[in-house]
Amino acid sequence: MGLTVNGTAAGAKARAGKGLPGRGAALQGWGVDESWVLDELAHAGAEHLDEAFIAGYDRKQGHPDPGEHLAAFEGRGLGPASVVVDLGAGTGQFAVAAARRFGQVIAVDVSPAMVAALGAKAEAEGLGNLTAERAGFLSFDPGTPVDGVFTRHALHQLPDFWKAVALQRIADMLRPGGVLLLRDLIFDFSPAEAAGVFAGWFAGAATDPAKGYTAADYAEHIRTEHSTFRWLLEPMLTAAGFEIAHVHYERRLYGAYTCVKSG
Repeated sequence: MGLTVNGTAAGAKARAGKGLPGRGAALQGWGVDESWVLDELAHAGAEHLDEAFIAGYDRKQGHPDPGEHLAAFEGRGLGPASVVVDLGAGTGQFAVAAARRFGQVIAVDVSPAMVAALGAKAEAEGLGNLTAERAGFLSFDPGTPVDGVFTRHALHQLPDFWKAVALQRIADMLRPGGVLLLRDLIFDFSPAEAAGVFAGWFAGAATDPAKGYTAADYAEHIRTEHSTFRWLLEPMLTAAGFEIAHVHYERRLYGAYTCVKSG
């Protein structure tokens, strides 16, 4: 389903049916048997479908400043005429800011509750160039090539096979020279170092779950989600046709990548 924010429904109707997630979601050009396509909604995490959790989501996320990501896009030539996709947009902290700088922003999330929260936020801001769609990495199709793709703390919901598929699909939706900004929980250490790195991570966690992520939250992430090692992710990016232009890591846990599509 498509949701047009603060605008006519015509665009949403034209796009309807392109972004429905789930086991039957079509992988463009693959012709796959739907019985083995990943159900992204099932991997999103139950909390992302919970309206009560989403009501406090921005507070728990800590309101990350989108400025460096906007500047990274602009530094690669994106501007007021550019089309940017935010995959795994959540409540739209990046998408809303991006809509003030770029020509069109498409915010994509697999959770209907997240899409509704984003729609309410964007409508309150009066942003007619922001659309929100319920879809995932494996089902979203922009229809025409876009200039930039942004994704923050969402790709880890996919196992590594499907990460590779998702990165190829992102490359396919970008124009030549288009830009991917990827930030996620990515492990920049060897398996032998995991216990020590995680112990330091837990020690700095929040104590109030309403105000931040706790040690229990981090442990649950490690057990149940699919963060990968840096030395596995980077070959996936290269295989998808990206040049890795810039990389930055924080605490050997959070990776930020600026990638440019070859061609």
